[in-house]
Amino acid sequence: QVQLVESGGGLVQAGASLRLSCAPSGRTAGSWAMGWFRQAPGKEREFVATITREGGSTYYIGSVKGRFTISRDNAKNTVYLQMNSLKPEDTAVYYCAASRRAGMVVTTALYDYWGQGTQVTVSS
Repeated sequence: QVQLVESGGGLVQAGASLRLSCAPSGRTAGSWAMGWFRQAPGKEREFVATITREGGSTYYIGSVKGRFTISRDNAKNTVYLQMNSLKPEDTAVYYCAASRRAGMVVTTALYDYWGQGTQVTVSS
């Protein structure tokens, strides 16, 4: 069983930055393709970013491209989501997820484990 522990959410003003962290337990982070998703009130969970097992490739949803950066430090067993130039529409619960699949994984159903979520609120 793998547990994903997220941290780093909070309340910030528009234009600010936050960095989310996700640390898988049970197996090393390098065993998984990792992703970040978010869910705003009344909306479905949506894909935000993904990174391959070794960190060589990343992919982002269009609305965050150029503002968010997903990265991983397998030596520290941690995956990050650096969020810059935050906008009120980025407000959501952000979830970390782990997939056994190789490559970049953008589909919710292809992730095997999920974190509990961390709230990000961006005020205007």
